[in-house]
Parts: sequence; C-alpha cells; structure tokens
Amino acid sequence: MSAAVPTAASQATPVADLLREIRFAERHVPGAFDPRRLTDIQWRADACTPGSILCFQCLDDGRDDAERYRRYLAERPFAALVINRRMDCFDALTEKAIFVTRPGDYGRAVARLCDAFHPLPMGHWRIAAVTGTNGKTTTIKYLESMLVAAGERVLSVGTLGLSLDGVDQGVTGFTSPPLVELRRLLAEYQDRADVLLTEASSHALDQGRLAGLRFDAAGWTNFSVDHLDYHATEEAYFAAKARILEQLAEATPLLVSSADVEARLRRLHPDAPLVPPPAAELRPDALAERPFLSLAYNRANYALALALALAIRPDLPTRPWRALTAVDGRFETFVYGNRTVVVDFAHTPDALENVLHAIRDAFPGAHLTALFGCGGNRDRCKRPLMGAAVCAHADHVILTSDNPRFEDPDAIIADTRAGMAGCADEPSIIVDRADAIAALFDRLAAAPADQVQVALIAGKGHERSIDRNGEKTYFSDQDEVARNAARLGWSAS
Repeated sequence: MSAAVPTAASQATPVADLLREIRFAERHVPGAFDPRRLTDIQWRADACTPGSILCFQCLDDGRDDAERYRRYLAERPFAALVINRRMDCFDALTEKAIFVTRPGDYGRAVARLCDAFHPLPMGHWRIAAVTGTNGKTTTIKYLESMLVAAGERVLSVGTLGLSLDGVDQGVTGFTSPPLVELRRLLAEYQDRADVLLTEASSHALDQGRLAGLRFDAAGWTNFSVDHLDYHATEEAYFAAKARILEQLAEATPLLVSSADVEARLRRLHPDAPLVPPPAAELRPDALAERPFLSLAYNRANYALALALALAIRPDLPTRPWRALTAVDGRFETFVYGNRTVVVDFAHTPDALENVLHAIRDAFPGAHLTALFGCGGNRDRCKRPLMGAAVCAHADHVILTSDNPRFEDPDAIIADTRAGMAGCADEPSIIVDRADAIAALFDRLAAAPADQVQVALIAGKGHERSIDRNGEKTYFSDQDEVARNAARLGWSAS
C-alpha cells in the first residue's frame, strides 16, 4: 500500500469548523493551537507530521495507558489527538490539542473529520457490505466478479486485501481497514471506481471503521460462535454484527441467508427490513463448468452475491455464474489420481462442520484425513469445539499448529485435544505445520492404491505466513502441497 500523503484541509468542510461543530466529551486546547494549520489526518502515530490529527482508539487489548503512551504517543509530532476515552497520560501532552469523543461516538466523529481531508463526492459511491461469521470473503469475491463482468468499476476491500476490478492492489492487513485508512483509499481510487464492496467484520462494526458510509446493498451470511476473545460473549458478538442495520441506506433491506439469523434479528429488531435472498437457479451445465458451486455453502454464497449484485446493477448479463472463479484458499482442490487434497480457510467449528460435510457429500465412501490447528491469542473456548467438529467427520486427524502468536503451541493443542474424545482413532500430534503436511502426504502414499483418499488442510487458506512471537514468516499450505507432491513424484490430474 502507498503511504498516506498530507492533504490540505481546505478542499471540503474546513477542519476548524468541524472541530467546533462536533460534540466532544472533553477538549484540551493549548493557546498556541491553530486548527487552520492542520494538514492531514492519520490513524498511525508513526505516520504523523507536525500538522497531523491523530485518531487513536483505545481498545481493551491488555495494555495500560502508560504503555500506550510510550509505544504510540511519546515524542510523536502530531498537533491534535482525537481519542475515544480519557487517558492517564494527558498531562504529558500539554502541547497537543486533545479531543475526547463521547461514548459510542468515536466512529462518527472520525468520519466527520475525514470529510475535511478525504471527502466523499456526493452520490459517487454505491456501496455493498457483507457480514457473517463465515462466507464474507467468498460472497464479496463472487459479487465483485459479477459486477465487473457487467461493466462496473469496482473497488473491493476484505480479507484478501484490496482489489480494483478484480486485480490485486495489495493487502491492507485488516478485514476492514481503520476508517481513516478506508477514507484515504476511497479518495485515492474515486477516479477509477464507482462501486465499493466491503466485508463488514464484527470488529469493524463495533469500532466504527465503516462509520459515515451508507450501504446501498447489504447481506448477512450466517452466524456461529467466534471472536469471543474480543467480544467476550456470544450475545455481544451478535449485537456487533447487527449494527450493520444502522448503516442501511433508505429503503434498503438486509439480505439474510440464514433463517436462524433472521429469526434472532426479528426478536431484537422487530422493524428491521429483513429479506432472504431468492434461491439461485443453477442448471447442470453451470455445476459442470463451475464445480465449486456444487458445495451447498458456495451455492448459498452465490445466491446472496447475486441478490446483492442485482441491487447494485439490475441488468446483469445472463448466466452471471460464468463470471465466477474459485476463491483463493476456499475449498481449493489438488487432485493426484485417486487422492484429493483440499485447502480451506475454515477456522471455526461451524466452518469446519461445513467443509467436512461438503467433502463427505462430494466424495462418498472416501477415506478422509483432516489436518488443522487453532490460532493463539484468540478465544480459547472454540478450540475443543473445533476438535470435536473434526473428530465427528474425519477418519483420521492430524493436529498441528496454526498461528500460535504469543501462546505456547503445545498449550493450544492441549486445549483442542479436550474436545477430541470422539475421534475414530488416536489423533496424530505434529506441532510443526510443514512436518504435519509432509506426514499427511506420507499417509496418503501409504494407503492402498485402490482406496479413494481425501485430505483437508484447514485453517490458513489464503494466508501466506505463520504468526509466531510477534514475527510473521512466509508459509503457504499450497506451497507445501506442491512440494510434497513433487517429493513423491505425483502429478496433478
């Protein structure tokens, strides 16, 4: 991604007027502060200039104010700080203007300030957003493909990074970038795109990263337990996702693929405009040309994407499914004779259930080996549930490491093992992921030649690194598949 370039504040509403108009909970303004000299808005302290407004959101991440001050604020050259709560370090920032937003108002305040530096042209962007525990990325990529095929100029933001008309523009490091970064991107690409497609993660909706945007089309794929390390409770996680309702444009329904989600939303928001997407007609020729649409959850993702696409562009080409391609790391298959290896991003109990069911449906009677791990420094409660999901469907399980982050991989594996009493046989424990994949291929090679074998490598999908002790090192499940196939002399079918 290119670095942000300081921009004069005079191109839209003057920032001085906005700072006066926004109702902050607290203001600490030194006498020498002149808002007319503010030149840019930033979300990273290390990108600030002496004329910067720094937008800084304190989250419950285990750091205290003293550490936040040392790490992010001390000796930084910004002129003004916009922050979501009072910090103990304000006495050390007497030369800075400080604006503390009211509870729950941080996103709206930052969106208003972005209007001074990265204004949104009136009526320019048509925006579609998708939330849900699983399927957001696939739905957005299907939607992108159909709209591009229809001639729309499309900017897409999500787990796979940033893309323009389906062409990769680099990674942002976030499913949903911080609002200041998103607004900078919209300003950078507004001459090249008219439609914005964005994944709306629970974190983004809770933190106001999409504040100020109105969705002309919006969908919700499904819901299952995830991210409790951040949200603490399943109810809070659901409520965060439900905030997508607050950003619907006038007369825009929320398309909900899950009947359970729809029923729950109706209990909490009786007047919400909820509509299930129509079933998408797919004839045998479509499934023959796009075999990934044979999977039930991909058909559901396609149905939602098609309904969203029609809301943005009612005159889609006939047979819109012909625009689709398989999504990186989502049921990505490698076939070697009667052995099939599936690489998938599944990293929740529900996602593992779905992909394992799909494999059983697609390969009835096959011997199924599943390799997976659980991420570190994330909600621990889902680990045994993931273990139980895999054991319920696989003939053999290889338990390995995923992104341990700052946790001991052996401790993560122990948490996961707690749910694996129902395995068909004793799971193989191989902590190093590369070694685990090599062992998986050795098992496939040792199996009877006439036995149909399917192996699932789950958890990383599109990711190309392992996060360990604060350092990301290159790692690709797909590369390991290719390396081990070559080692054994297998050619792809």
